[in-house]
Amino acid sequence: MTSGQGGSLVRALRVLEAVSALGDGVTAKAIARRLGCPLPTVYRALGTLVEEGYLVRLNAVRGYGLGYKVAELHRGLTTQVRPSAAVRGLLHEVHDGVGAAAYLAVRRDVDVVVAHVDRCADHPGPLGLRVGEPAPVHATALGKVLLAGLGPAELGEVLERTPLTAYTPRTLADRRGLDRELRRIRAAGAAVEVEEFHRGVAGVAVALRGSTAAVGVAVSRAEFTARRWELEHAVREAADRVSRVLTA
Repeated sequence: MTSGQGGSLVRALRVLEAVSALGDGVTAKAIARRLGCPLPTVYRALGTLVEEGYLVRLNAVRGYGLGYKVAELHRGLTTQVRPSAAVRGLLHEVHDGVGAAAYLAVRRDVDVVVAHVDRCADHPGPLGLRVGEPAPVHATALGKVLLAGLGPAELGEVLERTPLTAYTPRTLADRRGLDRELRRIRAAGAAVEVEEFHRGVAGVAVALRGSTAAVGVAVSRAEFTARRWELEHAVREAADRVSRVLTA
C-alpha cells in the first residue's frame, strides 16, 4: 500500500468515526467541519464507505448513517471471544447462585475485552461492561487481576498504551498507586474494585489458571460490603471450575 492509499484509508476511517459520533442524518459539511478536511475529500470517502456498506445514505434526512456492515463486524468480534456453552453455563450458575452479574473477560493485545456477561434486571452490574468491548484495565476487578499476571516488561507496554482515566474519585489513575494495588492482588490471588469504574458498584475477579482470562462478579457497593467473602469464595470456585473446563 502506498502512502497515498494509506492516507485515504485513514481518512475513510475518520469519516466513519465521525458519522458514528454525530449520529444519523449527519451531512458531509458537518463531517468536514469536524475533521477539518476539504469537502471534496469527505465526499470521496463517503462514496467509498456507502458503496462498501459501512455507511448508508439516508435520503429522508439528506444525510448519512452507519451501515449494516459495522454491525456485522461487531457480531464477528463477539463470536470470536464467546466462550463455550459449558463455560457460559458455569457463569449462569454463578449469577443464579450468588445473585450477582457474572463476567468472563479475556486479554486481546493490550485490552481486556468482555467475552460473556450473565446478568438480569435484578443484577445488572455496571452498564459500561458490554460483550465485545474493552473494560478499563485499571478501574475494574477483571482488568486489574489480568494486569497483575503480567511480567514487568509486558505490564509496562500495556500501561504505556492505556490512559489511566479517572472514572470516579476512587479510580487508581496514577501508576504508583496502581503498582501497589497489583502487588496486593498478586499476593491475594483476587482483585477487588469498589466504585472505581461506576459509583455504587463493586466487584471481585479471579484469573483463570494457565489462561489470559478472568471470571468476576459485580453487585452494589452496599451488597458487596455485606457479602464480600461469600462473593469472593464463589468467584474463586468458579475460576477453578472454568479453568478445569478449558484445560479439558
